Amino acid sequence: MRDPFPAPIYDETVLAVNFEDAKKHFLDFLLEIHSAHTLMLCRQGVIGRREAKICLRALGRLDRATLATATRERTCEDLFFHIETCLVHECGEEVAGKMHTARSRNDIDITMYRMAVRREILQLTSAVIEASQALLDWAADHVRTLMPAYTHTQPAQPTTLAHYLMAAVEFLGRDVKRLQAAFTTVNRSPLGACAITTTGFPIDREYTAHLLGFEGMQFNSYGAIAAVDYLTEAAGVVAVATINLGRLVQDFLLWCSAEFGFLRLSDGYVQVSSIMPQKRNPVALEHTRILASKALGQAQAVFTCSHNTPFGDIVDSEDDLQPLVLSMLNDASRAVRLLTGLVTDAEVRGARLRQRVYGASLTVTELADTLVRNEGLSFRSAHHLVSEAVKETGADYSHKRMARAVRRLAPKLIQRRLKTTEQECLRALDPMHFIEVRKVDGGPAPDRIRDAMARSRMELNSSRAWLTRKQRLLRNYPKLIRQAIDALGRSQA
Repeated sequence: MRDPFPAPIYDETVLAVNFEDAKKHFLDFLLEIHSAHTLMLCRQGVIGRREAKICLRALGRLDRATLATATRERTCEDLFFHIETCLVHECGEEVAGKMHTARSRNDIDITMYRMAVRREILQLTSAVIEASQALLDWAADHVRTLMPAYTHTQPAQPTTLAHYLMAAVEFLGRDVKRLQAAFTTVNRSPLGACAITTTGFPIDREYTAHLLGFEGMQFNSYGAIAAVDYLTEAAGVVAVATINLGRLVQDFLLWCSAEFGFLRLSDGYVQVSSIMPQKRNPVALEHTRILASKALGQAQAVFTCSHNTPFGDIVDSEDDLQPLVLSMLNDASRAVRLLTGLVTDAEVRGARLRQRVYGASLTVTELADTLVRNEGLSFRSAHHLVSEAVKETGADYSHKRMARAVRRLAPKLIQRRLKTTEQECLRALDPMHFIEVRKVDGGPAPDRIRDAMARSRMELNSSRAWLTRKQRLLRNYPKLIRQAIDALGRSQA
């Protein structure tokens, strides 16, 4: 004999799990959708005022705390039907059933999914903005703090900590722009698409979109139900942002090592060993890295789950996928917030950074450039001369030995003595001189860094203003629903 629906194993592995997820993530949004849709039906004359008032009063009497802890009955497939059963109990099957005119679980579900995702996108945007501010403030304290810049994991040239940090501020700014674009995509209402082809009733999709805080409609009804790019765009943004973040964190972890010794986290972000008394483990950075990696993995899972699914209504992009999307955004926010906290209190070991700059041949590019300017050499000839001098100085490098080696090798390699004096060579090899002459836009010269900081502050102010507007939008739309309900309550039946 076949099991009646739902089969016990289907109930256990799918329906029960999805019911708990829906209560956790979507309950408030589902009730708001019920109210907005009922108000619209009444406004359009699809249902009468009396019936709408009864339905809205019934919705108002539902206790959200009770709903949040409810146990699903096997006769109710999901949270939607559980709430419908509660409404039938409150106002009768005939009246409660009119609330479902001109809609489907399809457009209801996609609407509440978008409402949840847009909230999490704003949370992540806020976290990224604060991280940008923290790094910008940190950079402002280190405009002249020398450090080695690395290429291919090897010390390459001198730069400043501010120059390095401003590169991170810039990619965080791009992350914000990508998040803003993702929010724009998500914050379009699919409500009114019904199953997939809209309805013959004269509904007003723009009105429900307005009541629910959307900034327009997901226009084509087929795409409103079938398209998943509102999810994959968000996943793409998270993937880019967490890769950016992870690369920065990897550097910071190396800097905290004894071998580098560039950075020291405050006591609030380190943990001791249970056996080794001397240990200061920078675990907050490790937690940041794994949270970013976890969010990246979840973003990749969103793409995998969506790939090669039919372009239509399909459960692959619904109940089982949506919690993963929200977890992805939440873990990304956690990683960014943790980074912000730990860099705010971190100590830069400036003397150690300076030692690594002055104790190596990182400035010889500027020596070659100086020979090009002073001697009229091609850069290739100057590069060859300086390269041979580097080889001659070997491991026992110093600026003075380097300056003398270049002058000594010149007659052999360029067939004449240098006009450039030893003192001029030493000046070219000075790391701060190296920084100060790099005044090209985007370079590490202090004036250029301060220009970059000013631009970033303006961009941050603009991003904060955008975030404030969107947060206000999501904070205020429930008031629109309440005001419309109050106005209907005051009207004549």
